[in-house]
Amino acid sequence: MHSWPSPSIPSVPGPAVPIRLYDTSDEAVKPVSPGDVATMYVCGITPYDATHLGHAATYVTFDLINRVFRDNGHDVHYVQNITDVDDPLFERATRDGIDWRDLGARETDLFREDMTALRVLAPRDYIGAVESIDEVVEAVGKLLANGSAYVVDDAQFPDVYFSVDATTQFGYESGYDAETMAKFFAERGGDPDRPGKRNKLDALLWRAARDGEPSWDSPMGPGRPGWHIECSAIALNRLGMAFDVQGGGSDLIFPHHEFSAAHAEALTGERRFARHYVHTGMIGLDGEKMSKSLGNLVLVSKLRAAGVDPNAVRLGLLSQHYRADRMWTDPVLVEGERRLAIWRRAAKSTSGPDAADTVARLRQHLSDDLDTPKALAAVDAWAADAILGIGSSATAPQVIIAAVDALLGVDIAPVS
Repeated sequence: MHSWPSPSIPSVPGPAVPIRLYDTSDEAVKPVSPGDVATMYVCGITPYDATHLGHAATYVTFDLINRVFRDNGHDVHYVQNITDVDDPLFERATRDGIDWRDLGARETDLFREDMTALRVLAPRDYIGAVESIDEVVEAVGKLLANGSAYVVDDAQFPDVYFSVDATTQFGYESGYDAETMAKFFAERGGDPDRPGKRNKLDALLWRAARDGEPSWDSPMGPGRPGWHIECSAIALNRLGMAFDVQGGGSDLIFPHHEFSAAHAEALTGERRFARHYVHTGMIGLDGEKMSKSLGNLVLVSKLRAAGVDPNAVRLGLLSQHYRADRMWTDPVLVEGERRLAIWRRAAKSTSGPDAADTVARLRQHLSDDLDTPKALAAVDAWAADAILGIGSSATAPQVIIAAVDALLGVDIAPVS
């Protein structure tokens, strides 16, 4: 599956700053120390609806990490999946009277358009669940062979499940207690009451074929993948174990990231799937959690259709810290548009304060667990001075334009 075109990244003078990120499993901000190639896996969408601002906030956050890695001289191997085989996709397709494959293709195309507009750097590997069926079948077969998985005693639907006790460290990624795990498992796609399971938390690996559902042949019988094993197989086969960053929204901490890690660890016998588990906060709207069920989604495509500059949307999303649960309100967008206008006005100046200190602070704040409020404030201060005519550096505006583009992904260059 193809991804989308990436914007070019200008070079920025001055020394880069290695990044430190909060690790969910260790509950601490820790240095990230990639090799020559920084490796990152971020869970993608289930394409049954358009990209909303919760999605956008997540992908913009990991785009910043990608950009900081690149500023530090690393090549980046970024992998993202797309869950184009899943119950919500089938349910929406049935509701709308459209083939599930056509619905998935349509919403995936729209997602690509939204990511392009938001200037998100494309993943090197963009892999659909359908593309990875053979990889999943192989992984499930290995888990059955090594005793980490079992087939439920159901002659009609012999589904395959993963045992939560297959690894000794299950639970380390989330740190949740049993009660919290049970709550989230039931709320987030789990099936605790499925007859024949050994443990209510055991996760589905291979769903035996049901009437009206797509299925693929396998040694386990015809069926389709469970959710978590998809990401395990895709990441393992492209990045291997102990890649640098696994990311997604905080609603993926459990069960999705806990199980995707456990599956990979049971497959390899190694201790830790990713070196860092990084999660973004949730986006709400006017005091309410933003969700499809509540019907209060703010869609990136609708903002674009209304003439909103995606750079202003990006600045609105960056105005608060990525780990915070936060609200999207009209004032947030207005402030993003105001900030963008001021930065662009300052960028037109023929001179300004020397840019070295501003760029250094921008780098320092981004590398400190993506402290975007302070990073934006650093650019605000330079822009305010430039507009007032303070400073005599003729090269400063171009340096600031390049730094804001390369590090924040925001285009403030004057239109020629």
